[in-house]
Amino acid sequence: MAVYRPAFEDALRTFAAISQAMADRGLSRPVLVGGAAVEFYTLGAINTGDFDLCSAIQPALEEELQRHGFIRPTGAGKATRGWIHPDLGVGFEVVGSSPLDGQADRERFLLVDGFAPGTTFTVISVEDLIADRMGQYASGSAPEMLGQARALLRLHPDVDMAYLEKRVRFESAGDYGADDVEG
Repeated sequence: MAVYRPAFEDALRTFAAISQAMADRGLSRPVLVGGAAVEFYTLGAINTGDFDLCSAIQPALEEELQRHGFIRPTGAGKATRGWIHPDLGVGFEVVGSSPLDGQADRERFLLVDGFAPGTTFTVISVEDLIADRMGQYASGSAPEMLGQARALLRLHPDVDMAYLEKRVRFESAGDYGADDVEG
């Protein structure tokens, strides 16, 4: 098993327990996307401060978050979209019902076990994650995302390049392709 910073490992174990609780209820597991997925795939080379999740059944996921000790911050100046666990110091937020607005191939998602006994969780594919980073880069609002996309590709040279090309082209509105990620 990879070695991550302790706070991230704790958050992954908690996410695994929440994901398994959803599956035990006969519900689909939420999908880890965004910065936490980047940290997962880069083995901690790029760190994040929150976990972005996608789930088509947000009310049930929020019930599980509460059962696992998460609270929704309230009061002036507090974000109300996310959930905070007082002991973890990491926020969890449901950012959509389906990764990349349903454009990500669910068959490519990674089912991960081993972070908590008897649990598994789902992570978006590395190709779709790279494409997401390139889409954000192409928007002009997140220049650092090119570096994240390139780091992900360097660490995962076995990606499906044809799929990556298709996904990067889509997410960047045709402005970039897989060759731009390779640098």
